[in-house]
Amino acid sequence: MDKKTRIIAIIAAIAASIVIISSPSGSIIIPKPNTSPTGTDAVQIVAANLQKPWALTFGDGKIFLTEKVGRVRVIDNGVLVNKSVADLHVADITDAGLLGITLHPDFAKNHYIYVYYTYSEGEKLWNKVLRITESNDTISDARVILERIPGAEFDDGGVMKFGPDKKLYLGTGDATSKDSAQDLHSLAGKILRLNDDGSIPQDNPISNSLVYSYGHRNPQGLAWDDKGNLYETEEGPTKNDEVNLIWPGKNYGWPDQECSGSNQYQEALLCYSPSIEPAGIAYYKAGKLDLENGLILATLRGNILYQLSTKNGTITSQKIILDGLGRIREVGEGPDGYLYILTGNTDGKGFPDKKDDKLLRIVK
Repeated sequence: MDKKTRIIAIIAAIAASIVIISSPSGSIIIPKPNTSPTGTDAVQIVAANLQKPWALTFGDGKIFLTEKVGRVRVIDNGVLVNKSVADLHVADITDAGLLGITLHPDFAKNHYIYVYYTYSEGEKLWNKVLRITESNDTISDARVILERIPGAEFDDGGVMKFGPDKKLYLGTGDATSKDSAQDLHSLAGKILRLNDDGSIPQDNPISNSLVYSYGHRNPQGLAWDDKGNLYETEEGPTKNDEVNLIWPGKNYGWPDQECSGSNQYQEALLCYSPSIEPAGIAYYKAGKLDLENGLILATLRGNILYQLSTKNGTITSQKIILDGLGRIREVGEGPDGYLYILTGNTDGKGFPDKKDDKLLRIVK
């Protein structure tokens, strides 16, 4: 292992009883926890029978989430409201559909919800960012702030978060056009940074461009730690999934590099082979769980929720904190100090039970 910042996590078999992490100090054997089914004292069902949920966000005492089929849902006073906040006409095809959601930093005042979704023009797929104004759990206004982001059935990206700087960050996929990730004139295969109205921030690393970083294949999660470091999860083609530390203006190598190998590109902090399909990621700052100052990583193919300990922008250790729930699509820290996760068992790749998909609260 020639660089200290690289940790290659090898998951030999999803159903195996241990996970072996290959690191500079040798192999660490981590037993899987004995996790009971949902609805226990440790994992509570907040909402059930969701249809292809993808992302969640918190604000003004509510939880908002997306369903890939085109619905923005809200949990108000702890109850899933039957009527959707918004029903959007989307292209729900494999990786495409209604994907990311985030709230404006001043949501309590302006009630702005931002969503990222796939639409079609003729036979061509595109993505757009829509700003919805919410009032009493329903839509009162909507405005497109960015559109014609290249879209595709696969590698469609879709993650979207406001950063500590109150700028809007988007992770876009290469939309199955590999070379677009290296093309600075394309919005595909990038982390984009926008003002809240969709305009270009003056302090972006590339002049007169929304591009914040490039050379990405299929970003799935974004999170900032307490030092302001930005982490991104990214799916590889069939292996070499990544967790990256994102630097402004840097090139992360796709399609010429997967994980590491060239000084021309940024190297991944974590590289998973075989694939675990990393999905949402959150930084757990401080709350009611013993997970402070760690990244929480959801995985789809891996069916596992990980805690990644961080120090000065590096990953120092990894451990399993939950499994047995099937595919895990999204994770976030709620204002109550607990973790919330969305399962992803109805996305066509999982094995849903009668209550899937679910929004779950981890309380122990």
